[in-house]
Amino acid sequence: MSETLSPQAIGDIFGGEEAADLAPVATGERIDTLDFIRGIAVMGILWANIVAFGQPFEAYMYPAAFKTDPGDPGGWLWISQFVLIDGKMRGLFTLLFGAGMYLFMEKAWARGATRWLQAWRLLILMGFGMIHFFFIWPGDILFFYALFGFVVLACLRWSVKTQFAVALVGYLVGAVFFLGVSFPWLVVDTPFGDSMPEERAQMIADIDVQLAHGEVPNAAIAAGDYGALVTHRLTEQWAEPWQSAMLFGWETLPLMLLGVALYRMGFFSGGFARAGMIRWGWIGVIAGAAAHLAMGLVVKAEGFTYYSTLAAWLGWSPLPRLAMVVGIAALMVAYAPSATGWLGERIRAAGRAAFTNYLGTSVVMMLVFHGWALGLFGQLNRPQLLLVVALSWVLMLAWSKPWLERYRYGPLEWLWRCLTYRQVFPLRR
Repeated sequence: MSETLSPQAIGDIFGGEEAADLAPVATGERIDTLDFIRGIAVMGILWANIVAFGQPFEAYMYPAAFKTDPGDPGGWLWISQFVLIDGKMRGLFTLLFGAGMYLFMEKAWARGATRWLQAWRLLILMGFGMIHFFFIWPGDILFFYALFGFVVLACLRWSVKTQFAVALVGYLVGAVFFLGVSFPWLVVDTPFGDSMPEERAQMIADIDVQLAHGEVPNAAIAAGDYGALVTHRLTEQWAEPWQSAMLFGWETLPLMLLGVALYRMGFFSGGFARAGMIRWGWIGVIAGAAAHLAMGLVVKAEGFTYYSTLAAWLGWSPLPRLAMVVGIAALMVAYAPSATGWLGERIRAAGRAAFTNYLGTSVVMMLVFHGWALGLFGQLNRPQLLLVVALSWVLMLAWSKPWLERYRYGPLEWLWRCLTYRQVFPLRR
């Protein structure tokens, strides 16, 4: 198979404009576009995660797990986040991680390096993920990005058509796998389970077991007992990074490989017709959002039960989520070049320092919620948590641009680079 798709072939798929309109943009513009999307994604990830920072982890999907009144009459804020944010920002970040892997290897190959350099880089990232999970916040994604990055690394020399096809098939297989999560909802919350009273009773009992899972770490966070919190994670939660990787790997690996394929097809660099990107981007976003809204209304009708929220969040949403993730990415690629004002530049800066912003946000949330600092864990409702998100965005946008005007890299980007090449690079411009 050919290693690339021609601009004409891409144009046939995404709008049929003349080849002259499909010429790839300069490398600097391509990186600026990736930085802009990455900045939006790292900001959106905080919105997605804020409930799990400020309330028990289970409250992320299940409103009844809040330690206070959620402050969300009718559940419309839950539905809004489910439709617009949940899974979409993580999906964007995952696409970009795959694209970034290939961009890194393009530069490495040009210098005569091999994939061993990328493997070493991923191993370092895995170490950052372990530190993040055990000592800062257990919602880490870096570990399984690194883990599945090794798999993607083995696929980088595949043809772009093979990468694209395997990514889509893999994602569809994962969607079928996730659909099995809906079975407990059928048993517990619908007449389907009337003929299975024992299974229904067991599943209802399992809810309390799952909610009790976080009692010890939640108490340690509220009390400010950091030593007890870390000890619990090291002794009782040590397997969770692997368990999360095995669960979310059904989504993560295909999206990373899709990011590689889209990057090579010119998706992020002007290889697709802009008009087609806008058209198909809006179709993906609107269709995916409509499907998510329908799911959210089903959950609302069920009363936001444990298994209905789980089914919607994990079981029903993968396919419409893919449409939204790719649609959002397409729209950002199309519109990012025109985002040249002060806000657009600051978002790009946040994206260039996305690694620092991602881990730094977790540290800031410790200062906000842990008992040894401000101690707001379990005390803020959903609107108040969103205010924390907005203030954190201001902080993120405020520091990133001035820092990068004086220094070559974000602090953790610089450290990762030094560890990757095993030499100290100049930081100050």
